[in-house]
Amino acid sequence: MDKTYQPHAIETSWYQTWEQNNYFAPQGSGEPYTIMIPPPNVTGSLHMGHGFNNSIMDALIRFRRMQGRNTLWQPGTDHAGIATQMVVERQLAADGIGRHDLGREKFLEKVWEWKEQSGGTITRQIRRLGSSVDWSRERFTMDEGLSESVKEAFVRLHKDGLIYRGKRLVNWDTKFHTAISDLEVENHDEKGSLWNLRYPLADGNKTADGKDYLIVATTRPETMLGDSAVAVHPEDERYKALIGTFVELPLVGRRIPIIADDYCDPEFGTGCVKITPAHDFNDYEVGKRHNLPLLNIFDKNAAVLAQVQAFNVDGSVNSQIDCSLPAEYAGLGRFEARKQIVAAFEAAGLLESIDAHALKVPKGDRSGTIIEPWLTDQWYVSTKPLAEKAIAVVESGEIQFVPKQYENMYFSWMRDIQDWCISRQLWWGHRIPAWYDDAGNVYVGRDEAEVRATHNLGDANLRQDEDVLDTWFSSGLWTFSTLGWPQQTPELKTFHPTDVLVTGFDIIFFWVARMIMLSTHLTGQIPFKTVYVHGLVRDGQGQKMSKSKGNVLDPLDIVDGITLDELLEKRTSGMMQPKLAEKIAKQTRAEFPDGIAAYGTDALRFTNLALASTGRDIKFDMGRVEGYRNFCNKLWNAANFVLENTDGQDTGINGEAVELSSVDRWIISQLQRTEADVTRHLDAFRFDLAAQSLYEFVWDQYCAWYLELVKPVLWDENAPVERQRGTRRTLIRVLEVVLRLAHPFMPFITEEIWQRIKTQAGVSGDTIMLQAWPVANESRIDAAAEGDIEWVKQLMLGVRQIRGEMKISMAKRIDIIVANASASDLRRLNDNAPLLNKLAKLESVRVLAAGEEAPMSATALVGEMEVLVPMAGLIDKDAELARLDKEIARLSGEVQRVGGKLSNEGFVAKAPAEVLDKERAKLAEAEQALAKLVEQREKIANL
Repeated sequence: MDKTYQPHAIETSWYQTWEQNNYFAPQGSGEPYTIMIPPPNVTGSLHMGHGFNNSIMDALIRFRRMQGRNTLWQPGTDHAGIATQMVVERQLAADGIGRHDLGREKFLEKVWEWKEQSGGTITRQIRRLGSSVDWSRERFTMDEGLSESVKEAFVRLHKDGLIYRGKRLVNWDTKFHTAISDLEVENHDEKGSLWNLRYPLADGNKTADGKDYLIVATTRPETMLGDSAVAVHPEDERYKALIGTFVELPLVGRRIPIIADDYCDPEFGTGCVKITPAHDFNDYEVGKRHNLPLLNIFDKNAAVLAQVQAFNVDGSVNSQIDCSLPAEYAGLGRFEARKQIVAAFEAAGLLESIDAHALKVPKGDRSGTIIEPWLTDQWYVSTKPLAEKAIAVVESGEIQFVPKQYENMYFSWMRDIQDWCISRQLWWGHRIPAWYDDAGNVYVGRDEAEVRATHNLGDANLRQDEDVLDTWFSSGLWTFSTLGWPQQTPELKTFHPTDVLVTGFDIIFFWVARMIMLSTHLTGQIPFKTVYVHGLVRDGQGQKMSKSKGNVLDPLDIVDGITLDELLEKRTSGMMQPKLAEKIAKQTRAEFPDGIAAYGTDALRFTNLALASTGRDIKFDMGRVEGYRNFCNKLWNAANFVLENTDGQDTGINGEAVELSSVDRWIISQLQRTEADVTRHLDAFRFDLAAQSLYEFVWDQYCAWYLELVKPVLWDENAPVERQRGTRRTLIRVLEVVLRLAHPFMPFITEEIWQRIKTQAGVSGDTIMLQAWPVANESRIDAAAEGDIEWVKQLMLGVRQIRGEMKISMAKRIDIIVANASASDLRRLNDNAPLLNKLAKLESVRVLAAGEEAPMSATALVGEMEVLVPMAGLIDKDAELARLDKEIARLSGEVQRVGGKLSNEGFVAKAPAEVLDKERAKLAEAEQALAKLVEQREKIANL
């Protein structure tokens, strides 16, 4: 092996070997174990969330594969509807081309070209992260097989009465001219206004205080053109007498009723609320309760119509409503209309006041435009019947959430579920399998031929619905469509239901719940048995990673490294705001003045797993990556030491007689406990605890202690052959087991080292990934050996501490005296004398006789036994006293200076609390250090 660990020299070649040899494919006769990769969108490249998610899934798959399970990790990507179409439209716009210039067919050709490019980037990244997915089964949500699954699902749900077409309120993106899901809407906190408008009472009615008008407060005065009612709280004494009467809608002249509804808050404003069911989601629900007309005043661009589109709550046309609107507003955009309407209210003396008001403004996450609640014809899934089954399988424990508290989030959503709008006014996506004749009748089928045959339409003129399906519809079928459904394939029978879904909490409703609903209805099976929910990956300051903050990290930049200039280019390119780009560049230079070093995949993966505590957001720390890169170095160096001491040596692998020392028995015993701990934690999805157990064993037990404690045996030419053979065998076999334990966390370094040591360890096989997972053997847990070696460690640590405190060179041999030693202490002293003499550099060990007074010594405790190191002759007394006097004087000055500041009333009164806390901590630390030095000086002065 090379002396230095170089991850890039081994990672790419090993991945190619694994993939070429088909090691990722399902194999073995064990119980199936399946994970479906949450398909990343083909809109660019993977981010840190993907890297984190992939680390968890691959650790699970490699763990179960080594346990002999028949594992399948299914890879694939999502077509990502609006996101992908937006990317391609933006590219075309740079050349002055719009999608309508190309037409649907040519535009989709451009999208497929982009998909090939972007999808290639994603698969390259997944490979670089070491993910052992079965590439032979890679799927895409728009490939032919999945498209057939989507059509089948739509047709079946429609046949079952669970898909229908209706006119309802949706989130409408006025830039992309499509409905979007709640997940694609971001609420921004902004400063706005609250307009208080006077609505005249009709028929001569007056309020309790004699006014002939009501004051309604609104943040959207332009929507008053579509008001259907004014609502008050039913128990509001100010307006009880007016319930059932009317107001005259200003500017329009339409009479609208005053209704009573609990939605109104009597404490907010005047307690009167305008109700616009066609342009507000809350008002829409009020409108349904009171059977109010739905008055749509906007077109798809959110410009005012010349005439209101009036509908009943069932979506039918309402011909009883006066559909005319003031001509001066026709064609105006919503915000220009707002200005003119407010001006008209003011001119008519109907503008009571304008108040500053904090708003949550909904914007499209991709378009950036303000989302308009808009009444339009869409396709819907009736979700309540599906939700009942989906709730039941979680309540019964068939599906379990980890952590369990996310079940409550799931239940709260599912018990208040609304019908799901599944149509999108896009070109990129699964075209809705519905056809219309010239009379507007709609027919659903898998293709046009089936529609014609089923409904005896002959040569009737048919046109297919222009809309496509919501991306979440196809991804909701992911667990079974990827296995060949609706065909009952061998893969579907073997690997469904899947075992674990690994996902973030933010898509529990949008994806997880929909997969459960669709799978239970269409297949009669749950889609997965466990949902492991992890938090979001945030930067080192706890901020959400986003391009606008300039804190996004590409996992491959950490794996392969990136220069500062490259990082700046990646973070600021394409930014339209120069000031923001300048701010991000400044932050980047401060955080990464030398760019990002190449840490390798294993260090990044181990960091991800060590941070994966259940359900919490992950504060990503580059310092942790550096620390785990050091961990990889430690393992590499340990392997080199083991090879140096076992290669070509007698390791007893052929059954020769061996003698195991207490040190050997101790490390073997500790290994059994570690095997059990790592397995238990992985079973419980506590990747952080599994990583901690592994790290502590490798670093603290095997490397820091065992490799040191065995040197006296390995390097002693007079040591018994059987004992040396036993130590060599323990060295190599423990390392081999450690590599298998660590493989799910760090696949590349473990494969490389395992290949180098497998012969000496007496094992065979082509790859570590197909070796058996270590199983703890309780009979090899040796409490006596553990007690003995812990005692040895404590004694050595005590001596090292004394050396450090008294500045005694580690090369200098010292005498020690033990006092208050038990029979067990004396036995351990005798059994481990050669080891202690060698490693603790002891000249002699003497037991203090009964009644004997100990000389002036530095002391350490091992249990109740005292370890004394006589000071006489070990130090230059005068030089040490002079050094201590100088340090005592310095610390005394520090105590006086800080104490003076804290005694100053003016300073204490003005200083911030955190400054005072810092100064008090500094004083306490200085006083403690001073006391220790004074005590140490006194000891030395008395020598």
